[in-house]
Amino acid sequence: MKLLDSRKLGDFAAALVSAGYRVIAPVAEGGVVRLAQWKKGMPIRTDAIPVNSVKDALLPASEVIGRYAFQGNDFALKDARPDAPKTVVLCARPCDAASLAAMDTVFNWDYKDEFYNARRDATTVVTLACASCDDQCFCTSVGGAPDSTAGADAILRPAEDAQTLIFEPLSEKGRALADLGSGARGALGGVLVEGQALPRPPADVPVRFDPRLVADWCRENFDSPLWVDLSLACLGCGACAYACPTCHCFDIQDESTRREGVRLRNWDSCGLALFTLHSSGHNPRSQQAARWRQRVMHKFSYFPERFRLIACTGCGRCGRLCPAGVAISEVCQRIERACKAGTK
Repeated sequence: MKLLDSRKLGDFAAALVSAGYRVIAPVAEGGVVRLAQWKKGMPIRTDAIPVNSVKDALLPASEVIGRYAFQGNDFALKDARPDAPKTVVLCARPCDAASLAAMDTVFNWDYKDEFYNARRDATTVVTLACASCDDQCFCTSVGGAPDSTAGADAILRPAEDAQTLIFEPLSEKGRALADLGSGARGALGGVLVEGQALPRPPADVPVRFDPRLVADWCRENFDSPLWVDLSLACLGCGACAYACPTCHCFDIQDESTRREGVRLRNWDSCGLALFTLHSSGHNPRSQQAARWRQRVMHKFSYFPERFRLIACTGCGRCGRLCPAGVAISEVCQRIERACKAGTK
C-alpha cells in the first residue's frame, strides 16, 4: 500500500511534471474550482467538485482536425496531428472516470477517432473517492458509487486520518505512477511512501430514481405533454451539456482565408435551437420540449439500448450550473413518479 500526505499533493504533482507529465488537477480559477493545467505553487482543491469534467482533457471544446491550402482552383491537404501530451488527471471524481466507458464506446463504435484515442492513450486518470456529497449528487442512481474504480487508473482514498490519502493503482498506467516512487531516488521518493491505513467510509449518496423506470416510461410516451412541463424552465443555453462528462455531440466547421484553411470540431448540444436546423430551414426539433425529450431519451433510453450503458454518471453538474435550476435528476424523478402512477 502507498500513502500520500494530502498536504503534499502539490509535491506529488510537481514530481509528475518532473517525470514528463502534464498535470491537470482541480484548482481555483476565475472564482470557481475547475480541472485545469496545474502549475507550481497552485493549491490542489479536494474540497469541491470541479465545474468541468475530465472530458475537457480528452475532447477539447474546439480543435483543428484538418488543414488545407488553396492552389489556384485546387487545394492541397496538409497534415493535422492531435495534441496529445502525456497527461495525468489528478483528483478527478469517480463519476468523471465512470464516463470514460461511454466516451470510449462512442469514439470507437463505427469509426476509431484518431484524435480522441491519441489523448485517451496518453492520459492517466487518478480519481479521489468522495467522502462527502451534496443534494445534486446521484451516482448511485445510475450504477455508480462515490468510491467506484470504474474507468480509473488509480484511486486516492481518504484515510481515517484526515491528512492521509491511500494510493491504489488499478491499471498498468496507475502502477507506472507508483513505480515513479520506487527506491530512495524515485521521482516520488518521500511523497508516495509505503505504509498502512484504513480508508474512511465513502459518502452516503442516496438513490434518487430508478433509471429502468425512466427508460420504460420514455419508450411509451414519446408524445407525452409532460415533456412540455419538463422543458418550461430551460433556457436552451447548453451549460448542462458542456459540463456533462458524457455529452459528446460536436459540429464541424471550416474557417479559411484566401490562402489556407482549417477544419474545426466544436462542441455542440442537442439543447441548442440550431442543433437540428436543416439548410432548408426546417427544424425537426423546433421546440424546447422536443430538445429536452431528446436529451433525456438519449441518456436513458437510446444509449442503453444501443450500448448497454447509461449516458449519465450522476455527477450533478447540470443541476449545479443550470441558471434556471433544472437538474436532470429531478426530471428523472418526475418521470419515475409518472411511470409509477401510470400517467402519460
